Amino acid sequence: MSAFLARTGRHRQRYDEDNFRLVSGCIPYRMTKDDSNVDMENRIEVLMISSPNRSDLVFPKGGWEDDETVVEAACREALEEAGVRGILREIPLGVWEFRSKSRQELCTPEGSCRGFMFALEVTEELDIWPEQKDRNRIWLNVKEAFRLCRYEWMRTALEEFLRVMEEGEELKLKKEIVEPPSITISNVGADGQIMAANCYVKPSNTQHLGLGAICSPWHIPLEGLPLT
Repeated sequence: MSAFLARTGRHRQRYDEDNFRLVSGCIPYRMTKDDSNVDMENRIEVLMISSPNRSDLVFPKGGWEDDETVVEAACREALEEAGVRGILREIPLGVWEFRSKSRQELCTPEGSCRGFMFALEVTEELDIWPEQKDRNRIWLNVKEAFRLCRYEWMRTALEEFLRVMEEGEELKLKKEIVEPPSITISNVGADGQIMAANCYVKPSNTQHLGLGAICSPWHIPLEGLPLT
C-alpha cells in the first residue's frame, strides 16, 4: 500500500474568472542517449499513463487546488497518478483549454477546463503509488507518444515539449545553461523551490509567473473545445 494518498473531492478546486476548472499537469521524460549527434526526438522517452476504465493514454494532470501553486499541483499529480518524482521546469509549456468527456461534473457545468502543462525530468520511479491500481504507466519514444495521444491538444503540448527540449540542448551546447544544484529530493527548502518532497523546481531567470501573468498562445475558442 502506498504511503501517500491521492487527494479526492472538489472543495479546494480552483476556477478562473471564466469559471473554467484549472488543471495542472506535466510531461514526464527521461534521456535515453547522451549523444548530441542524435536528434532529440530519438534521445528522449516520455511517460504516459492509462485512464481509469478507458483504453487511451494520457499525461499526468489533475485539478489545481487553492492551497498549492500551479507547479506544486503538477508535481503532486505526477506522484499520485504516475508514481514519479523529478525536476520540474518552472516555465509552463503552455496553457490549453479542453472539455472533460468522462466526468463533466468535476469541471464547470459545460465541462470546460484550462490546463497548464510542464516538463518533468524524472529522477525517481516509485514501485508503489496512490493511483497504481487504476493506472498503468509506460515509457514511449516521442514518435510512439504522438501516435498514441488521443487528443489534439496533447499532441500540441508534446510538440511544444519537444521544441523546448531542442532549444535547451542548443543552449547547453553553447554552455549557457546552469545545472541545478546537487540536492536530495526529499529535502524541503525554505524558499519553497522544493515542493513537498515531490520534485525540485528548476528555476528560471524569469520572475515567477502567477496565474494572471501566464500567457496562453495556445488558447482555443470555447466553441468546439476538444475532449479529454
